Amino acid sequence: MDPMDIVGKSKEDASLPKATMTKIIKEMLPADVRVARDAQDLLIECCVEFINLISSESNEVCNKEDKRTIAPEHVLKALQVLGFGEYVEEVYAAYEQHRYETMQDSQRSVKMNSGAEMTEEEAAAEQQRMFAEARARMNGGGGGVSVPQPDPEQQVDTQQQSNLQS
Repeated sequence: MDPMDIVGKSKEDASLPKATMTKIIKEMLPADVRVARDAQDLLIECCVEFINLISSESNEVCNKEDKRTIAPEHVLKALQVLGFGEYVEEVYAAYEQHRYETMQDSQRSVKMNSGAEMTEEEAAAEQQRMFAEARARMNGGGGGVSVPQPDPEQQVDTQQQSNLQS
């Protein structure tokens, strides 16, 4: 990657790809709004600074717990400490969605090799279960929340009914 494609003062500076950040900025604005290059650079620098701030605070939270690896919980706690508590739920939901998609990708590659695939109903039920668990953890703070599991026989009946209706 060309050093000019990255916003920053030197190669050693932590930075973000300029093209990607410009695309994100443009996607967030109405089509008729233009952003000056200096403003884009400033927004990108702000993003870099924000990431540095969150990373540093996450590291402090991690160190206070005598851990050596920053975990998602440390990042969420750092957001709280830095006064971004109102975003924790949305950030956690995005994290859960990322985990779900990553899990789906990994399952998909395994299933492609085995020939089996999760139905759309099964995937939707699994997604709802995971969201319910995440909400319960966020709202209750506990980890051992019991979430009702759908009855596999009922799922088969529902699938057969939908096939008959088709």
